[in-house]
Amino acid sequence: MAGYDFLQKFIEEKGATPSYIFDLDILSEHVEKVKRLLKGKARICYAMKANPFLTRPMDSHVDLFEVCSPGEFRICERVGIPMDKIVLSGVYKNPADIQYVLETYGGKGVYTVESWEHLKHLNNTAKGLGLKISVLIRMTSGNQFGMDEEDIRQIISMRDNYEALHILGIQFYSGTQKKNLSQMEKELQNLDGFLTELKQSYGYQAEELEYGPGLFAPYFLKDKEEPVEEVLGQFGKLLDGLIFGGNVILEMGRYLTYLCGFYLTSIVDMKVNHGQSYAIVDGGINHLNYYGQAMAMKLPYCSQTDCKGVLKTEGEEEQWNLCGSLCTVSDVIVKLFPLKKPQISDMLIFERVGAYSVTEGIYLFLSRPMPRIYFWQNKSLTLVREAVHTDELNSEREEM
Repeated sequence: MAGYDFLQKFIEEKGATPSYIFDLDILSEHVEKVKRLLKGKARICYAMKANPFLTRPMDSHVDLFEVCSPGEFRICERVGIPMDKIVLSGVYKNPADIQYVLETYGGKGVYTVESWEHLKHLNNTAKGLGLKISVLIRMTSGNQFGMDEEDIRQIISMRDNYEALHILGIQFYSGTQKKNLSQMEKELQNLDGFLTELKQSYGYQAEELEYGPGLFAPYFLKDKEEPVEEVLGQFGKLLDGLIFGGNVILEMGRYLTYLCGFYLTSIVDMKVNHGQSYAIVDGGINHLNYYGQAMAMKLPYCSQTDCKGVLKTEGEEEQWNLCGSLCTVSDVIVKLFPLKKPQISDMLIFERVGAYSVTEGIYLFLSRPMPRIYFWQNKSLTLVREAVHTDELNSEREEM
């Protein structure tokens, strides 16, 4: 990604590595493009687990938020996400948390049903509070999430018994990083057929279908990169072909956010061992995670600068193994990465880390600090989280 508009400001403000920078201008442009291409076909639900730091910035761009834990819900409360925009999901819902949400927010929001236990508890809790709440039944894709078709048929056939629940429709998600549309096409056809069956057999007309397409995010230089217009144009045709006439909601996280994230780390040591060149950086695999990386052999989008932020473009490329600061041989970010006249204090800017890296790393391992996090928007760099010293989390509490 040419430019790195934030970089000079980062240097001027003596920004320290390792750091994440989330470019909210890139985020806004990309999400609005996705919405534009799907206008009239689907609404957008942001799966905030992809990057909870983007919850507040996303509020003005998406229709709904998928919230999968009490912690994610508290984040939504803190940044002011309206309950009307929340789909409270998750394979386990603590009864005390459900009680709190319903008592505090009444019948607002949507809740997913992932089991008979969920169904009964949601119904009984809402009924006890004199509420009627909206729910989506999650259909399993063959794992521990959701319920199978026979269970869903039974629920729909006896839906009048659950008087505190308004069953909006079906939720379905089968996985991420799907490289072609064939799997999505098959899934949508199966869902369409199942909803048609529920209508014909039980007189049930679903109002909503929430579907996670799992669109592919190209992380590595060798990945095939297709224009958003082409990907969503083809996907939109699949939506146009549905018999289902209700509202389609697309649950997306990775595809919405991956482009906006940058991870900055500096070379702090260099050595050659048994003919192999190693550059040690002040970050590591505890901060940086690319879905689909294999044995650190795939080259991600990454640029090298000097300590003043000037891109290094001249000189012959040398193959270096980029390793982090953890005391484990597993801390290899990329093997045989091409560097140009590398020096200690050079910076490496890893791109496309807007999704998951910020929360997926093994942050507590070896009690190393967690990176700073910045937002870049309208030519302004804002520190939104200082470095977190994890030794405080990894030691017993001092006597009060």
